[in-house]
Amino acid sequence: MAKGKYQRWLKPEGLLLIQGWARDGLTDEEIARKMGITRKTLYEWMNKYGDICDAIKRNKEVADREVEQALFRKAIGYKVKEVTRERRINPLTREPELVVIKEIEKDVAPDTAAQVFWLKNRKPNEWRDKREVITDSSAELSDLDELTEKIFDSDSNRQLEDFIGDGE
Repeated sequence: MAKGKYQRWLKPEGLLLIQGWARDGLTDEEIARKMGITRKTLYEWMNKYGDICDAIKRNKEVADREVEQALFRKAIGYKVKEVTRERRINPLTREPELVVIKEIEKDVAPDTAAQVFWLKNRKPNEWRDKREVITDSSAELSDLDELTEKIFDSDSNRQLEDFIGDGE
């Protein structure tokens, strides 16, 4: 690594490039590659030079927030204004210009996939596909035997038959 290579990235033009890459969603490894350094060197520079760290972290956060906002809007639905324009000749100037013909406000329906994605990530205990089953390994085998007896108890079976019916 050439001495002073970091100095290029501390200049406004270098920081602007880093900010743009972070905002575009590049990973730290991809940013490092574009800078011509390793990811390890990037982390060292981020620890040593606050401007580089801020350029990456702040802009990644901005991009993340924009995507979150877009996902949220997609999940709940939103309104959009559709404008139709037509090219016409201005009678005073005899120059062509775009003239608004009509404006329509349309509803964009909520997206179920976006809702599910949002809920699975925001409320994983209620919405995730896989549920954790917690077993008590200290439970005695006799507890299991007792439960089995209750299930197959003749009174319980009779109640079950009454509930289901005769099958007629």
